[in-house]
Amino acid sequence: MIGRMGERVIAACDGASKGNPGPAGWAWVIADRAEEPVRWEAGALGKATNNVAELTALERLLAATDPAVPLEVRMDSQYAMKAVTTWLPGWKRKGWKTAAGKPVANRELVMTIDELLGGRSVEFRYVPAHQVGGDRLNDFADRAASRAALTQEDAGSALGSPPPPPAADTARPRSGPGSGAGGGSRSGGGAARKRASGRTLKAKFPGRCRCGGAYGAGEQIAKNADGWGHPACATATGGGA
Repeated sequence: MIGRMGERVIAACDGASKGNPGPAGWAWVIADRAEEPVRWEAGALGKATNNVAELTALERLLAATDPAVPLEVRMDSQYAMKAVTTWLPGWKRKGWKTAAGKPVANRELVMTIDELLGGRSVEFRYVPAHQVGGDRLNDFADRAASRAALTQEDAGSALGSPPPPPAADTARPRSGPGSGAGGGSRSGGGAARKRASGRTLKAKFPGRCRCGGAYGAGEQIAKNADGWGHPACATATGGGA
């Protein structure tokens, strides 16, 4: 049980699914006073949806922290946050039914989170999907969850695991000619993006590529077999519009 009596714990959690549903993983991270990651955990979920991964990340974080210590949770999942802060009271009043009278999705996970929230001080803070200069803790959780989803292996500070590697999209400049500085495991990024330039468009909203990295609103994206993502990833896998 992680906690520091008399202090506020700052944490972030995130989930990832490669295919939605597809190979999924979850992760949480706790920071020190300087908001640097000091404790973290990530785990594999097998095949699951992104919503299940997001809720699982929150449930594992709550279970791992001391309920007597105030907790701040940073998340980029609107669904998971609204599920436990906005929709939950109505679902309970309606016998775990939605406003449309349908059974609440992922009910068991939501019920477990509801129990873990009982009697403790938890502040939820929404942070935008991970971008260059975004929230460091949530970015860490995102990378750890994505890695767990891809490798289907558990990891964490208690296991002596190294921190998840930086995402390629946060290691390179957002735009500009000749700025394919790369990073991560994708090779030949600049050339690949150039070859795919005829099939790209600007993203209206932030999102996540099949590689696990995020892209921001306004960035160029291309169609791949699993949806939309980095042009380099679409080119490398033979994806197209």
